[in-house]
Order: sequence, then structure tokens, then C-alpha cells
Amino acid sequence: MNTSKYFFQTLIVVIVSGLSFLAFKTFLPKKLFTESTFNSKNVVVDSLLLEAIAEDEGEVVEDSMAKTVIDYKVVNGIQFPPETFEEYTGNQYLATFFEKLVQLETKKEGNVRIAYFGDSMTDGDLIVKDFRTYLQEKFGGQGVGFVNITSESAASRSSLTHEFSGNWKTQSYLKVKRPSNPFGVNGHVFYANDTANVAWVKYKANKTRFASELPRPTLFYGSSSNKEGKVFYMSGSDTIVKKLTPNKAVNTIVLSEGNLKSIKVNFKKADSIPIYGLNFDDGKGVHVDNFSNRGNSGLPIGSFDVATMRAFHSKLDYDLIVLQYGANVLNYGSLNYGWYEKRMTKVVAHLKECFPGVSILIVSTADKSTKYDLEMKTDSAVVPLNTAQKRYAIKSESSFVNMYTLMGGDGSMIQWVEQEPARANKDYTHFNHRGAKQAANLIFTQLNQGYDMYKELRKKRKKPVAPIKKDSVIINKDSVYEE
Repeated sequence: MNTSKYFFQTLIVVIVSGLSFLAFKTFLPKKLFTESTFNSKNVVVDSLLLEAIAEDEGEVVEDSMAKTVIDYKVVNGIQFPPETFEEYTGNQYLATFFEKLVQLETKKEGNVRIAYFGDSMTDGDLIVKDFRTYLQEKFGGQGVGFVNITSESAASRSSLTHEFSGNWKTQSYLKVKRPSNPFGVNGHVFYANDTANVAWVKYKANKTRFASELPRPTLFYGSSSNKEGKVFYMSGSDTIVKKLTPNKAVNTIVLSEGNLKSIKVNFKKADSIPIYGLNFDDGKGVHVDNFSNRGNSGLPIGSFDVATMRAFHSKLDYDLIVLQYGANVLNYGSLNYGWYEKRMTKVVAHLKECFPGVSILIVSTADKSTKYDLEMKTDSAVVPLNTAQKRYAIKSESSFVNMYTLMGGDGSMIQWVEQEPARANKDYTHFNHRGAKQAANLIFTQLNQGYDMYKELRKKRKKPVAPIKKDSVIINKDSVYEE
């Protein structure tokens, strides 16, 4: 057998194949596995995002802000140092939030509440769970906060066990533009419309730190002409029945004044009554509500009904709203994200109308890797989107956490995925539990640094002089300060 003959034939085939690949390579796209037509059961692009891209396609963003220096106005005698666009954190815009923390830390009174809106990055309480823990460790507080009736991520949530019957009707602001009743603060509204079978929801506390019990479970529901609705649940060997009175835009029923390990709530004759969820907190320290939705770009928040949100605000009293979006905005349209900047600036303005006095914190897109020329690299859309997010944070007078730079910047997602132990999943987009904890720590650390700086500035601020009356005229009112 002439082995040398077969060897040379094989060698020729390999050489020809290699030359052919090099010849055709110039015609292949540099970026493989593009997500412009990405379809996954875990990613749902909201219709508002697609509409925004279509309406604002081709809009050019000016880059003049890159050289801007942000000088802050004095708030309650506090003024943070000016910042450049590159280093922007916007801690000045958290001054009222920081003051609430000071009062909580020094007087041990009251509570601080945070609404954390996000996409699949915070699915299953990822990031938020650890962010909540860091805050409660420092400032106190027990409980996981507000929880939906049903959730697509219930099975993956580790901060509590969440189960529910299959006969709930759900409307989400990602899928319904004109709901039967206004959406709740969680972007959902639920209905127990199956009259033949009892609809139920069950929550059980896990061994999560600061959430090993369900403190003061409280049901939130909306307005309806149905006055026959009831809820019932077991307390020891007793069945507790409570009547629903859906008279206001937002109504509440405290199901237990104490702490429970678990609770199963059954709904009877409650059809047509909008149900929003249950809240679990002890009324002390810091509480953080996780309002995550897979596929959310952040734009649907602009559809919140102002009157309904103010009704929620009167009961929950939010001090800070966190917006963490980006994973579902990358790779839709061109690399020009002016349309997103403009729309999200309006969303923040709408939130401030819905929740008067609230501070806003924007968490940017994290790094994401995509294959280019058979090599994993930072996706070309990450930096342009990150820049647009910083721009709308500045325009809307919001604080800003640059998750992309904090996690390491260019190529960092590759390291988070491939280093041992891994901190992110093989999709090179989402953090695992280990990475989520580190991401939460990055956010908390920047927030805490801003808080520490606020306390130092607070010590040095000038105190107002008491008004002096002279000939029935008040002099130096609210304008003269002394050391």
C-alpha cells in the first residue's frame, strides 16, 4: 500500500481547503451569530422598543457632552465636587436619599425603600438579593419586599419559595398597551377569573439572610365594582377569612401583624378585582423591591398611570428608584442609540411625576461578548449604548453606575465567563449567582462611597442663621450662613 501517495493527496486537499477559506473569508461577515434577529424563549423585545427604533432610525447624536463638566447646585447646603462626563456618578442627585439614610443610621427611626427595575439581569432576584442584603446589613431591615402573584422566574428565585395556581390571568406592560385596569408598580395586574376553581398563591421564606421570615404580609389590590371577593388562609389550625374592599385605586389588607414562615392565600369570588401582589417587610431599615421583567428595555415604564403610581407611593413611600437595563437593547438598530437616550430621558421624567421627590439611579449595561472573526470580543454595541445611558442619566439629573467599567471594561465578560470559578454564563451576557453577588457589591460600594462623601460634606456645611427681626422686617431669611 502506497501510504506516501495518500499522504500527499490529503496534504493537497488540506492546502486547497485552506486557500479556499482565505479566499471566501473576505465575503463573510466579521461578526458571527449577530443578535439582530435573535430569538429566544428567555428574551422578549417589548413593542415600544421596536416602535422607538422605527420612528427614530437614523437620528444622529451630538458628542459635545463628552467634554462637559457637570457643576452641581447646592441641595440643603450640600454640593458635591464637579465631575467630567468620563467620571460621572451624579451623587449630587442622591442627596435627599442620602439624607434619609443619615436619619435612619443616626436615629434608628423610620425606613428607606428602593424600587429596583430591571430585565433578565435581575431575574430571579439576582443582583437585587445581594444588593438588598448589603443595605440591610448596614442599615437594618427584614424581608424581601414586594412580590408578584405569578412570576416566570419563580422557580429560580432563591430569596423565597414562590408557588401559584395555574388559573391566574396575567397582564404585563411588556405585552398589553391598554390593560383592563392600571398596571401595578410591578408592571403587572393579575386576575383570579376562574370561578370554578380557587386561585391561590403561596410564599415560603428560605434561609436567606435578613429574609428568613415573611414579616407582616400585606396584600395589594385595585379598584372594582365586585364587592363579594374574599381571601382566606390558614393560621395554625384556624382558617382566616378577610373580605376585599376594592374601593380605592390601591387597597391593602394586612394578613398578619407578625412574622410567618409561609403563607398560602386563596381567592374566592374575586373575579374582576385587580390583584397586584404581596409585600413583606418589617417597616424598619431598608427594603428593596425587585421588579424584573425578561426582555424589558425600560421603555414600558413610561406607560405607568400617574394617579395609580402616586397611590402606590402613598403606601410604599419610595426614596430611590434603580433602573438597570441594556441587555435587550444591544444590537437592535444601528450603533447610534440617540433614540434610546431620548426615550429614556422621558421615562425618567415620567417616573419623577409618578413618584414625587424620588431619586433615580441608572445602572448601565454590563459588558457582553460576541464572536468576531471566530474570536470572542466585547460587542461593538456595548460602548455606544453605555454612552447613551450616561447621557440620559445626566440630562435627567440621575445618578449613574457604570457597570461596564466597574466589571473591568473591554473584554471583561470573557474573563468573568472563563476564569475559575466562573462569574457569568456561557451566553457571555448574564451573570451567574457568583457574578451577580459581585455585581451587587460593585453597585453597593459606589453607592456607599457617595454616602460617605455626603456625610463628610454634611459635617462641613454651613448652618442657617436664625432670622433677625428689625422694624417688622425679617433679614437674612434662608440665605445667610455661618460656620
